[in-house]
Amino acid sequence: MLLYCSPKKEANMPRYYVNKNPQTNGDHEVHKDGCSYMPQPGNLQYLGSFTDCHGALAEAKKYYSQVDGCYYCCPSCHRS
Repeated sequence: MLLYCSPKKEANMPRYYVNKNPQTNGDHEVHKDGCSYMPQPGNLQYLGSFTDCHGALAEAKKYYSQVDGCYYCCPSCHRS
């Protein structure tokens, strides 16, 4: 039996982005759409829609070895 995920449900999940430019400590920071501290659009890489920042962090690790959640919009994924 195949389960179908409605696009409507996905549209309700937050969209996440990762900063293409690392911070001084080497972290590529993950942000939730609408974050006040999100970098300029040209510096963002879209990660997708996720139920929480943990899924977004896992996706960002496919592109960058050192990632962290934003202190402001992803506090449960912020480590450094």
